[in-house]
Amino acid sequence: MINKLYSLLLVISLISCNTPEMQLRERISFNDYWLFQKTSDVNVSKIDYDDANWRSLELPHDWAIEGPFKPEYNLRTGGLPIFGKAWYRKHFTIDNSKKGSVVTLKFDGVMNNSTIYVNGKKVYHRPYGYIGFEIDITPYLNFGEDNIIAVEVNPEVLSARWYPGAGIYRNVWLEIKNPVHIKHWGSHISTPSITKDKAEVIIETIVLSKEDKSKDAYQIQTIIYDKEGIEVASNTTDFRFNKGKESTILQKLTVSNPELWDFKTPHLYNAISTILNKNEVIDNYSSHFGIRTIAFTREGFFINGRKEKIKGVCLHNDLGPLGSAVNYRATERQLEIMKEMGVNAIRTSHNPTSPEQLELCDKMGLLVQAEAFDCWAIGKTENDYNKYWNEWHEQDLRDMIKRDRNHPSIIMWSIGNEVKEQNNENGYKMAKELVEICHQEDPNRPTTAGFNNLSAAIKNGLANEVDLVGANYKPTQYAEVMEQHPNWIVYGSETASTVSSRGVYHLPLKKYDKHKSLQVNSYDINSPNWAYPPDIEFHFQDSLPNILGEFIWTGFDYLGEPTPYGGKDNLTHGNWDTDWPSRSSYFGAVDLAGFPKDRFYLYQSQWTTAPMVHLLPHWNWEGTDFEEIPVYCYTNGDEAELFVNGKSQGRKTKGVDKTRIPVNFGAWKGRPKYFDSPYRLNWNVKYEPGEIEVVAYKNGQEIARKFIKTAKAPDKIELITDRNVINADGKDLSFITVKIIDENGNFCPLADNKVNFKVTGPATIAAVGNGNAASTEPFQANYRKAFNGLCLLVIKSKNGETGEITIEATSNGLKSKIITVKSK
Repeated sequence: MINKLYSLLLVISLISCNTPEMQLRERISFNDYWLFQKTSDVNVSKIDYDDANWRSLELPHDWAIEGPFKPEYNLRTGGLPIFGKAWYRKHFTIDNSKKGSVVTLKFDGVMNNSTIYVNGKKVYHRPYGYIGFEIDITPYLNFGEDNIIAVEVNPEVLSARWYPGAGIYRNVWLEIKNPVHIKHWGSHISTPSITKDKAEVIIETIVLSKEDKSKDAYQIQTIIYDKEGIEVASNTTDFRFNKGKESTILQKLTVSNPELWDFKTPHLYNAISTILNKNEVIDNYSSHFGIRTIAFTREGFFINGRKEKIKGVCLHNDLGPLGSAVNYRATERQLEIMKEMGVNAIRTSHNPTSPEQLELCDKMGLLVQAEAFDCWAIGKTENDYNKYWNEWHEQDLRDMIKRDRNHPSIIMWSIGNEVKEQNNENGYKMAKELVEICHQEDPNRPTTAGFNNLSAAIKNGLANEVDLVGANYKPTQYAEVMEQHPNWIVYGSETASTVSSRGVYHLPLKKYDKHKSLQVNSYDINSPNWAYPPDIEFHFQDSLPNILGEFIWTGFDYLGEPTPYGGKDNLTHGNWDTDWPSRSSYFGAVDLAGFPKDRFYLYQSQWTTAPMVHLLPHWNWEGTDFEEIPVYCYTNGDEAELFVNGKSQGRKTKGVDKTRIPVNFGAWKGRPKYFDSPYRLNWNVKYEPGEIEVVAYKNGQEIARKFIKTAKAPDKIELITDRNVINADGKDLSFITVKIIDENGNFCPLADNKVNFKVTGPATIAAVGNGNAASTEPFQANYRKAFNGLCLLVIKSKNGETGEITIEATSNGLKSKIITVKSK
């Protein structure tokens, strides 16, 4: 491997500009007015098929999240009906005036095994649900008349190890453009040189011609604008279609005094490339981009010349109660919560993510490890991607990189996660092929893979093929691997895998907690036997400052994989009968509804500098037999002092007063039973109803405090909105936290009241949730039981309707609550 500086000027989405006097590219949302039906009728693709009684809906759409939950649907994938053939149909008209144009459809992703028909003719098929594609439908259209598009979706049981969703779950776009136009994903922008004074910009653009234009002369003009819309660079280049119907144009531009893309200053520029023929504008292509350098060396990871630790999380593609259907605001909220925890990087586990997530990471200053596959030719589940590997892997990988290589947020390409080829003596050959594809499509970023059998991957040469060696759950091997391989660069590609349920505290503390409640202790000490509490990773990261950093499993809980429960095929060998209805993961630092668990604050104490302190558990222990309650404190201060009903329990110093936690980690040499953690503080105190309070200090000065009071009986409902004003676009959301409190306003940490919702005005209920991984209540309903005092209501605006939205929450025996949100 070679230590290499990767410097890029990078781009995102395709957004067209149109003026009345110019016939330019039109990009139109194709999400409205679809018809849907789950059916195996072979005649659905025909033009004259009667769809009058089909369900009308808007995309993106995930039919499986609608339920119902059933154990036979497989707990591994969430107990939801992701399988079965379904069809989408849409009637549309393209005006006669567009004759002579090229008309394409762009699907950002269809889950999965999709086949597209236009006016009864099969025009395209794509098995992989995580990558988008473009179809030229011009030859099949009837201009000025009714056209029919029919999309068959045929997902199978266990097509993944988690919940993938089902349906046209990402956005669809219609584009109308000149026969001579910039190709789909046809722009590649890089910067071979960046200094304080200037950035050299190289833009490689592929222009496609659908006609014989070999004699025509064209120009491509590219103008770069800063964030204020001021022109900062331009270049105009002549070209012809000398051979075939494609032409690749290379342009060099210089941006003076570039504003660098970084965590806190994610500056984005805008480059507009325009195609001209005889001074007539015929196409243009607009791209936002950022300028920054990245470097991976034996000394660590560097961005813009500054060393930084990667503080990353793995995220699956679902949006909790909303399912897998892409929503911009829901994705934004997830990333906002992660940033609050101190996260600076996302790993797209284990597949290409949505364009929306990458766009948001660009805007928010988050790094991304873009991952292509969870398996290669050897599958992990019954209907895994290995079924399509030989035919599709090269195109899927190339398409992912072409689509995403211009995002400033992306810093590395992952060619696979825990692939079975780690154990195959010829696995290195496949890795070599994939790495070569990545370097061909993007020579500016390193490749990586996540190895859970690192020793085997080293032995068979597979690990030597990637640029960065990702170790899954191998913190005890970091030093040894780097010593034995002096040219390798190593990081934790998947770490910790601690499991917990928000607000659940089981006593006494046990090494591994499988409980009859199907919940897991939130003292942050429980993990499967391949994993470990966060403190162990902190220890090895701190001991080895040249390790790049880590990606924890996971940032959010996700649907499916309900370890330590979840059925006979689960890695922990649970039991189908006793484990139902456990149906979603416990791995997240944040639960499925977006409510932080205690572990969120443990990471925050290590990854942030703004003064903070966190205290656990709750303080409602009446009727228990425990004389002493373990009280934990997480803080980024130096010291903390605990008070019980105003009486000091003593001040403790972080790093000196250590907390002993059990270890269930077989890979640690010597297999120690305990780890004395310097990252958390602990007092064991006698329970007295009233109040516990912790005060954190830094350099002897108070920086933060937190208290918890013993709550009385639940008395009323509190509603807290994440935003009081939403856009009337039919897609924007407001996430409303529902909190059960007592007569004095104290949070009731054990409340499980059923709360009913009524929404009036220009909005509808999009979803409900509560973070309970063992509940079969529907996500699409007008009610939800509180789980440990909290539940969630998500409302969605109505398209084009403005005004006041009234939300009323009621529950038997509790005082109701009414709030308003504005749609405008």
